[in-house]
Amino acid sequence: MVAESLSLLAKISTGLAHAFVRFNIPKRGITDLSILSSFPHLRYVDVSNNYLKDLTPLAHCSHLLTLKADYNRLNSPSLPDLQYLQVVSLNNNALTGTEGFSHPMLEYLSLSWNKICKVTGLMGSLFSNLHTLELRANKLTTTAGLTIPSLKNLFLAENSITELVGLEHLSQLTTLHLRDNLIQHLTGFHSNMKALQYINLRNNKLADMIEVEALCCLPMLRALILLECPVADQDDYRTEALVSLRRLERLDKFEYTEEERREAEDLYVQRQEKEICSEDV
Repeated sequence: MVAESLSLLAKISTGLAHAFVRFNIPKRGITDLSILSSFPHLRYVDVSNNYLKDLTPLAHCSHLLTLKADYNRLNSPSLPDLQYLQVVSLNNNALTGTEGFSHPMLEYLSLSWNKICKVTGLMGSLFSNLHTLELRANKLTTTAGLTIPSLKNLFLAENSITELVGLEHLSQLTTLHLRDNLIQHLTGFHSNMKALQYINLRNNKLADMIEVEALCCLPMLRALILLECPVADQDDYRTEALVSLRRLERLDKFEYTEEERREAEDLYVQRQEKEICSEDV
């Protein structure tokens, strides 16, 4: 079974020798990875769909770049220090927290469909290269703990989030998925989020257009998804959103037409003039 799981012969060390660097053994019912101590040169490991509870034997794989261990029985990451590790996917396990990651080269981390209630230990000082974090379908109620300035893509759909806090640390974030949560207010967004272009808030509890105005602080916001939120049922919803967010290019599934832009601009000017007049009285 081990022999047929090895592939991709590559040069190692000084380039004078070769070894297999890929190990794929999904759906084999394995419970232990101690066999990997015989393969220290592995770079790509896929042990998904097994019965693993412990990943510490990976300590022998000091050159590991990519680890995929979805659909196992992990309660904690139990990942050893692997200085070259760049990609980790531990979806569909039984993880209850985010402690245990200390991999300076990590770029992509996916912990979706677990039982995580709180984000801790994911500090920017430890993850200067992390650009994508996936925490879909967990039990999060807040965005607290996500203090990773290097993040560009953050996926938090299908949680129970009601509170947006700590987002000011995400200065490089471009994409934020918050679909299928319990968010009523958008006060957590901050002007420091100068790169944010896309926000998905589909199927949340947003009921008032005044909440959308809180996104005015985002200079690069171009696409916003509010489908299945109560606010999307209001009259002139698309126009009002564009009046509040004048740089917006797409709302929900459709880009704004030139006619919609003219209508929103006229309404914006009318309100500005009315406000000036009221101040002069």
